[in-house]
Amino acid sequence: MSSLKKIYALYLSKLNKYWVVFIIFLVVTYIVGDSNLYKRDMYDKKIRMLENEIRYYQKEIELTRKKLDDLNTSKERLERFAREEYFMKKQNEDVFIVTD
Repeated sequence: MSSLKKIYALYLSKLNKYWVVFIIFLVVTYIVGDSNLYKRDMYDKKIRMLENEIRYYQKEIELTRKKLDDLNTSKERLERFAREEYFMKKQNEDVFIVTD
């Protein structure tokens, strides 16, 4: 018990009681509870990350739709796509694959 009195006399007696209550309040709101500030910060970071992923995939979807429209509207574009992606050829052609 005397050690607690010494600690109080050395450190806590010099602090204003309102500051002590304020510091305890901050610690409790930051650490304790289901909706503490730490978890809210982590959730906000995750939300921002997921929103960035949504924007990325929306751009990818738009590019894929444009490619699909190009393939559906023109026979020449479809043939070029088949030749480039799947190395298809006509019967009387020879195809040489050059890699870097």
